[in-house]
Amino acid sequence: MSLVGNTPSPLNTPSPLVPAAGSQQLLARQAAGRPWAKLASRLFSLLCLLCMWTCLAALFLLLWQIFSYGWARVSLDFLTKSPSQIYPEKGGIVSSLVGSIYLIGLTALFSVPIGVGSAVYLEEYAPASRWRTLVQLNIANLAGVPSIVYGILGLGLFVRTMGLNRSVMAGALTLTLVILPIVILSAQEALRAVPSTIRQASYALGATRWQTVWYQILPASLPGILTGVILALSRALGEAAPLVAIGAATYVRKAPKNLWADDFSALPLQIYNWTDQSQEAFHEAAAGAIVVLLTVLIGMNALAIMLRYRFAKRVQW
Repeated sequence: MSLVGNTPSPLNTPSPLVPAAGSQQLLARQAAGRPWAKLASRLFSLLCLLCMWTCLAALFLLLWQIFSYGWARVSLDFLTKSPSQIYPEKGGIVSSLVGSIYLIGLTALFSVPIGVGSAVYLEEYAPASRWRTLVQLNIANLAGVPSIVYGILGLGLFVRTMGLNRSVMAGALTLTLVILPIVILSAQEALRAVPSTIRQASYALGATRWQTVWYQILPASLPGILTGVILALSRALGEAAPLVAIGAATYVRKAPKNLWADDFSALPLQIYNWTDQSQEAFHEAAAGAIVVLLTVLIGMNALAIMLRYRFAKRVQW
């Protein structure tokens, strides 16, 4: 019995790349049933573009108003003089500026090792279990908790229980609680972005898990980790609610010398204090402090972008 007659010819077999006549008719009917599809798509894209330009216009208007109102107030004397409640036109922001520098430095000292270490443990060492899922879920939830809640926690734990009073150390530990979930999540995302083949190749060459993490995983994920850390510190720099909750002073003439005992202020608190006054000179000083704060924030975000771009060029996979 010959099989030649039963074997379908390649010329008669429909190609999977060419739609059948029934499929073409179905597509034609669907297109006829949606005559406004292209118009709706075009209108949706224009609506998205309008929303983007509206946000940019509002941002530009806000920045222009602040800079035009407070730029004349910014000077070297404004950065190096103490604030004054009697002569606001002659006062400066040195005490609050130094307080913010202390806060950010200590917050980075506490949050970066703990946050990155926690991310490395959860991603590289912790086995898949219900405990890990529960911890991961709680970290994600803590990242969305309002900062005032952390301020209340810092008031009860650091100020009263640990006896740190309204010091720089209490403020830095409170801000560490604020940004720690963000640092952990951003570091985890950076570690997950490293291809698994790098880990497998390192293990195949006889490296231990610690050597793989230290010499391969962390250098490859460094751009993402640095970006997340700098953006988290930028948020901490602009936070006022947690510092108000722990009782930080809104007006301090001298910069703190004892980080464990002296009262302190920060730029957001100083701005809040000046905007609450009725004199026009205080409002001009507040606008000048906002210009300084925005400049620092924009500089930190630009640094994050630059570091990410610079280190990303070194990573090749």
